[in-house]
Amino acid sequence: MKKFVAMLLLCSCSQEAADRHSLQFQEVKTEIAPIECGHEPQQSILEVNGCGMALFDFDNDEDLDLFVISHGGQGQCKLYANESSNGSIVYRDVTSTANIQPKGQPMGVAVGDVNGDSFDDLYVTCLGPNKLLINNGDGSFTEDSHKARVDDEGWGTSAAFGDLDGDGDLDLYVCNYLEFDVHNPPPNATYKGVDVLGGPHGLTPQKDVVYENLGDGTFASANQKWGVTSPPAFGLNVAILDFNDDGKQDIYVGNDSMANSLYLNQGDGFIDAGFYSGAATNGEGSMQATMGIAIGDVNNDSLPDILSTNFSSDTNTLHINSPSGFFDDRTNQYGLGLMSRMLLGWTCDFQDFDGDGHDDIIILNGHVYPNATIETMDSNRLQPLTLMARSGVRFVDTSSIEGEFDDRAGVFGDLDGDGDVDMVVAPRHGAVRVYENKGDASNTLKLTLQGNGQNSKGLGAKVTVHLNDGSSKTKWNHDGSGFQSSASTPLLFTFAYNAKPVSIEIVWADGHSQSVEVVGQLMHILQE
Repeated sequence: MKKFVAMLLLCSCSQEAADRHSLQFQEVKTEIAPIECGHEPQQSILEVNGCGMALFDFDNDEDLDLFVISHGGQGQCKLYANESSNGSIVYRDVTSTANIQPKGQPMGVAVGDVNGDSFDDLYVTCLGPNKLLINNGDGSFTEDSHKARVDDEGWGTSAAFGDLDGDGDLDLYVCNYLEFDVHNPPPNATYKGVDVLGGPHGLTPQKDVVYENLGDGTFASANQKWGVTSPPAFGLNVAILDFNDDGKQDIYVGNDSMANSLYLNQGDGFIDAGFYSGAATNGEGSMQATMGIAIGDVNNDSLPDILSTNFSSDTNTLHINSPSGFFDDRTNQYGLGLMSRMLLGWTCDFQDFDGDGHDDIIILNGHVYPNATIETMDSNRLQPLTLMARSGVRFVDTSSIEGEFDDRAGVFGDLDGDGDVDMVVAPRHGAVRVYENKGDASNTLKLTLQGNGQNSKGLGAKVTVHLNDGSSKTKWNHDGSGFQSSASTPLLFTFAYNAKPVSIEIVWADGHSQSVEVVGQLMHILQE
C-alpha cells in the first residue's frame, strides 16, 4: 500500500510539474509539409534509418532555409528557401534551380563552409560515394566530391565539420555503418522470438573516415596521421567540439550496439578516451545503440554534457561531464531512464522551447521493426514524440503533440523569426511535419558568429553569456542535429523574465578567447 501511495504521489507531482511547464506547438502546413521521405515497403536494414535534413542559411539572407533528403519512394532531395514574415512560417521550393540531386542513395547531411567564401556547403552521406555540394552563392550548388577527394564509398550515415587541426579551415568526420549489398541483403534474424529484419549484429562494420582540409579545395584521409584508428564500428552519429575544455576540438562518435569513441585532441593527433572517460558505455558498462546525440550544459558548469538515444528495452543515457574529464551516467537522477524503456529514440536535442531560461529535451521515437508491438517486443512501431521540460533537477514529460509516429530526423531553430525555437520532423517514411512554437520567449539573445579565417561561421566556438545576477549560460556552436542531420543556426539564448545578459565570452575553435558586451537582442560577432 505504501508503495502504491508513493507512486500516486510521484505521478501527481510529475503532472503538476508538467502543467507548469507546458510546451505548446502547432503543426503548420507549408510547401515543405507535403514532401514524402523514406522508402516503403521496409524490406531490409537499408530502409531503417530514414533520411536527414539540414537547417541553414544557404543564401545568407539571415533566415533559416531547409534541405531535405529522400532516398526512396517518389521523392527527391529538396531545397526550400525561407520566406517567412509577420510570424508566419512560409517556405518556397527552389530545388529546380539549385542542382542538389546527388546520385545514389543519400542518407545524411552535414553543413559547413569548406572553402571560406562565407556560403555554407553541403556534404551528403550516401550508400555509395558521398557527395560534396559547393554553394556557388547564386542559389545553386556544384557537385565537387571527386575533385575534393571526399567521395568515400561506404554506407555513410552522419557526418560533421570542425577545425580538428587548428589551422582555421574545416575538416570532416564521416560515420560509416556496415557492409551492405543491395542485390544480396542480409537474411532475417530473430528478436525476442519474432522474425525481424537482419542486422547490424552478424554483419561487417565499416571504418569511419576523417578528412583533413588541405586549404586548396581538396581533402586527404587523416585517420593514420591523426591516430583516429579505433576498430571499425557501426557508426551512426558524431559531434565535434571541445569536450575537455582545453581549447582544442575533440570528436565524439556514437556507434550502434558497440562502444562509443571519444577522441581527445592532443595537438598532434587524437587518443580514444571513450572507456577511461566513461563515455563509451552507460554507467553499467553496457554498450548501447546511440542513434541520437545532443550536447548541452545540463548542470550549468560550462562543460558539455551528452544525451544519447538508444534501443527499446534499454534507456536513453545522459552523461554529465566533469572537470576531471569523466562522464558520469546520471540518467535516472534527471528522470530520463524509466520513461524511455518502451521507446526507441533517434534525434534528440536540448532547446529552451518555453523560454523560461532552462533547456528542455526533445526526443523523436519510432521502432526499427515494422512488426513491433507491445505484446511481442514491449514496444510499438509507432511511438509518441517526447517533450520534456526542466523542473528543478529533473526533466518531466510535458508532451503536447498528439499522435504516434515512426520518426527519425529533426532540426530545430527559429523558422519564423519570432525568437523561439520551431522544428521540422522527418519520419522513416511519410510526410515531413513542421511545428510552430506557440510559447512565449520574450527575453532572448540571438548570436551569429563570424570567424576570421576559412571557418567563416565560427564552428567549434564555445559561447558563454554572463548575466547581471552573476550566473551564466553556455552553448557550443557545432555542426550536427540529432541524427543524420545538421542545423547551422544562430545561437539562441533564453533567460528568465527578470534576468539581464551583460557580457559574452567566446572561446573560438583555435582556442583564442574574446569578450564583448551585450548591446541588444540580435548580435553579430566577428572574431578578433
